[in-house]
Amino acid sequence: MLHLKSVNKYFWKYKTRLLLGFVFIILSNYFRILTPQISGYVVDKVEHSISEHSGNKNIQQKDRKAKYDVLVVQFINTIESSNTSFGENVILCGITLLILALIGGFFMFLMRQTIIVMSRHIEFDQKNEVFKHYQQLDTNFYKTHSTGDLMNRITEDVSRVRMFTGPAIMYIINLAATIGFSLFFMFRENWRLTAYVLSPLPILAITIYMVNTIIHKKSEKIQALLSDLTTTAQESYSGIRVIKSFVQEKAMLGFFNKNSEDYKRNAIGLARVEAIYFPAMALLIGLSNLLTIAIGGWYLIHHQYNVTAGTITEFVIYINMLTFPVSAIGWTASMIQRAAASQKRLNEFLQTTPEIKDTATVSATKISGDIVFDTVTFTYPHTGITALQNFKLTVKEGEKILLLGRTGSGKSTIAQLLLHFYNPTKGTISIGGKDIQSIPLHQLREQISYVPQDVFLFSDSVENNISFGLHGTTSHETVEQAAMFASVHKEILSFDKQYETMIGERGVTLSGGQKQRISIARALIKDPEIVVFDDCLSAVDSKTENTIVNNLDKFLHNKTAIIITHRIFSSFRFNKIVVLEDGMISEEGTHESLLEQNGYYAELYRLQLTESGSNSTTENITV
Repeated sequence: MLHLKSVNKYFWKYKTRLLLGFVFIILSNYFRILTPQISGYVVDKVEHSISEHSGNKNIQQKDRKAKYDVLVVQFINTIESSNTSFGENVILCGITLLILALIGGFFMFLMRQTIIVMSRHIEFDQKNEVFKHYQQLDTNFYKTHSTGDLMNRITEDVSRVRMFTGPAIMYIINLAATIGFSLFFMFRENWRLTAYVLSPLPILAITIYMVNTIIHKKSEKIQALLSDLTTTAQESYSGIRVIKSFVQEKAMLGFFNKNSEDYKRNAIGLARVEAIYFPAMALLIGLSNLLTIAIGGWYLIHHQYNVTAGTITEFVIYINMLTFPVSAIGWTASMIQRAAASQKRLNEFLQTTPEIKDTATVSATKISGDIVFDTVTFTYPHTGITALQNFKLTVKEGEKILLLGRTGSGKSTIAQLLLHFYNPTKGTISIGGKDIQSIPLHQLREQISYVPQDVFLFSDSVENNISFGLHGTTSHETVEQAAMFASVHKEILSFDKQYETMIGERGVTLSGGQKQRISIARALIKDPEIVVFDDCLSAVDSKTENTIVNNLDKFLHNKTAIIITHRIFSSFRFNKIVVLEDGMISEEGTHESLLEQNGYYAELYRLQLTESGSNSTTENITV
């Protein structure tokens, strides 16, 4: 229950609905609780009538009007003061019982319309809160948590919490109201009989406590297993092409079956524990009815403690009215325990503080100026790998820089640090003399266009994917212009619906080169001050590459650009070429100066010339 304190803010937000629901529950139970009293009155009248007609004077009659509710007393006074026959009185009481049932049902309808609807509002708010917090978490968080687990928490766990904020709360209040009204009138009528009837309750309390402890432990384990199962399914769906290409369908099915079997076994175990409640409740209710009839009948036969047939009738109805609320104790307790386990899992993420915080102190201004990496060292926290060591680099405003290096040399890390996805372990990074940690995150990232190495497209239209980074409406001409710069416009026009063509999940309906060029168009349409391309032309052919690079040469005329790649671009004018090795700069200079050094760059250049089979590339690479 401690973890569920997190949802109290929602109860306060929707306090009006909660209070109205509380009132409707009280009113619904109040009108329902009048039924046993009127029924008891009718039975006493029938008994009295039978006694009069049979002439049996040994049947002792008790006047119990003073022990009824005030509304029932007024109703009885009205009937007895009217000049109606016994049969008419019985019919009138029957109609009254029907009216009471309708009134109770009406307030029950309002009860659900307030509390259950409130729980749906809370579910909506909580999902938004979780999703918003997910977006605030840093890149390192997503590298250490699976997508399936994230999805399970925002869906399954939030749904279980909703069962607490809606049905569980409603049943708790209903349980308290029903038991409260019943015990009040039962003790008021005959405290001795009530004490006997309620004697099984301590057994009920002990059973609930013991079973709830087991349920809580099992619920936490089941939620964790469900996250694993969701993760397995999500990864299988995302990697279905890899699974099919390696003919691993059977192996993946076996792995899924194993996880599913673990979840099923634990879920069945929980169901078995929960199943203890209902027969236990039925046994206790049956025992209470037995005690009511046996002890009440004894008192009636021996004319003790003012017990009549009406008294026994009332108590039997009271006990049966308590059947569902008491039976729901186990169900409600189970919902609360499951909700507590789910809220605990949600709190683990909601209480996670992102390492990259927007602690900006600089006012919102246009980002411009030199980019300076000053003795930057960075170690990935989740692997302990040092990607950069005392890295120093100055990129002057408007310069075009080419970053080369082998895999794992730290090239992509530079791009991610510049976008403030991570904080440097040591050193500083500044733009225009301002530390990027002092620049608002949204301002920094809005003015830097980044094309990542791992291209991601949304399951949306081509046009919406290209205009994704812009706010508000975007003209179709602007989208087309960006596609032309990325050399993908003609291919888009060949699609059946052109720019309205829907792209499959992660761009599965497109080729690798098309995905890369659409992502380039998405970056260019922002018209940024700084552009960072991280090996974004690896899936295009040489001819298309030259076309894109020529277009970029025009587009990036007055912009700062950092282009990260494994190979040397042709037809592009770079101000500086930087070669990385083991997180440090091993070579730096112009094309000619690096060829003279006869190092990695010269070796790569000669290898590229050999592969192309032409010496014309020499004339195309300029500085």
